[in-house]
Amino acid sequence: MAPAPDEDARHTLVIGGPPTSNGDLHVGHVAGPYVGADVHSRYLRAAGREVVFATGTDDSQTYVVTSAARLGTTPPELVEKSTGLIKGTFEAMGVDLDGFAPTDDGYKWNVYDYVNRLYSMGKFRLRTVRLPYSEKTGQFLVEGLIGGDCPTCLADSRGAICEGCGHPIETDGLINPWSIADPTDPVTHREADILVFPLEEYREQLTAYHAEKASTWRPHVVSMMRELLDRPLPDFPITYPVAWGHPAPFPETPGQVLNAWLDGMPASNYCSTYAQRELGYEPPTHDDAWRAEHDARLVFFVGFDNLYIWSLVHIAELIAHEGKYVLPDMIMCNEFYELENEKFSTSKGHVVWARDLVAEVPRDIARFYLNLSAPEHARTNFSRAAMEKMAAERLVGPWNELVGTLAKLTAEVGVGEDLPVRPETAERCAAMVKRFSLCFELTSFSLSRAADLVVQHIERLRALAEQVSARNLDPDALRPHLGDLFLQLRALTSCMSPILIDLTARAALAGGFELRISADAYRGGHTTAFAVPVLESIPSHVSTTDLPSVATSLV
Repeated sequence: MAPAPDEDARHTLVIGGPPTSNGDLHVGHVAGPYVGADVHSRYLRAAGREVVFATGTDDSQTYVVTSAARLGTTPPELVEKSTGLIKGTFEAMGVDLDGFAPTDDGYKWNVYDYVNRLYSMGKFRLRTVRLPYSEKTGQFLVEGLIGGDCPTCLADSRGAICEGCGHPIETDGLINPWSIADPTDPVTHREADILVFPLEEYREQLTAYHAEKASTWRPHVVSMMRELLDRPLPDFPITYPVAWGHPAPFPETPGQVLNAWLDGMPASNYCSTYAQRELGYEPPTHDDAWRAEHDARLVFFVGFDNLYIWSLVHIAELIAHEGKYVLPDMIMCNEFYELENEKFSTSKGHVVWARDLVAEVPRDIARFYLNLSAPEHARTNFSRAAMEKMAAERLVGPWNELVGTLAKLTAEVGVGEDLPVRPETAERCAAMVKRFSLCFELTSFSLSRAADLVVQHIERLRALAEQVSARNLDPDALRPHLGDLFLQLRALTSCMSPILIDLTARAALAGGFELRISADAYRGGHTTAFAVPVLESIPSHVSTTDLPSVATSLV
């Protein structure tokens, strides 16, 4: 099959934005970047294309400090426990990472090599800024340590970036600031000398970069970048006078730490290199994966609330390295995912932990529903009742009816028997592959459309199998019709393998075939019948209204 117009033959490096290690992942976290990154990576593997999918944890965020205080533990203890929980949740959800990088010496080497190179090239500036300050504790309050109202959208926010509108907030920009640790503590402002990265100096390159991407990136990303680039770009803090984080190595800022967001690019680069090592390749340096000479296709999956950092700040940082690293081909951004039409909130107990969901509900059903309801262009909603209804009526019921009819038909000719396939059936399989591929390729990426295609084709094959069964054909007349059904079933099984990972693995094992999303895999003119596995339903003793929905302590 000829490559699709947007298909890129280069090897792909997929990054799921590293989650903050201040707790486990709830369904809202997983439904965003990680399910999407996993589906795309699984698609590339099934299409025979080289991909490395990696992430790690973001340990230096000030949110670790506030969460640790709330939970009565220390930041290092919280990081250690959260890292284990996050890794376990990825495994439970079937997020098939090639590497989950630790915050080890290689990670730290990469961070310091990255920032020291920018420093030595003169990319930073020393600025005097006003920072929120706690008179009671004698500490500066930045990012996750300070709350207030966003000056852009007026929503409740934390420092640096507004989660609601995604806009950056100047160091002294919050309206009516208050201390997260102690809301009764009066907040003042004091001046401090910090190093900053002057984004405005990269306006021309950033504008050109985003203009080039505008035709293929999601509309909200494009409009957001245009909005931000239509106004002066703020300086990005490189150092802060706070205690939690990597110590800043610069003589101008003694006692300060690196801004946690500065870890993003060197840490993600290290994640890719770490994953390559896990796969058996030995790169010569910790930052080798993203080196420009390798010409990798770099893809980020992130949430909308982090878009400013990943699409402006990080791009400018990579540009500032003057050709050392590749720039991302795609930043795939998702919107917020809500729970029963309200925002997920661990502090209020309004949450479903991802690991709890797949402990009670078959993983394929959970993954399918998260794909079908994915927050691609607008906020969407996780509903237990909707998931239960969908599973019974649109997925499990039709699939298992198809399985029952095929079992009845197969009994007439025998499992494992070679079956002829009519030429037009290969074209039907090719059409199926083409439609699913459009959903999985990044320029037209859509988890919800892919999930909808799954139920559409299950229902189509179910109805076709019923029609064949109703004809009561003798075995010889039945064989070509059954061959057509089983070849299309093989193609559908492969096409839905990035989503329904357990069912398709069992089907491929039962049928003795490889999961391949390629039209060429279905042109042989024959196939075999096999015992198709049923799709596990939500156990009758479990009502989805009884799924855990109360945040539990991490300590």
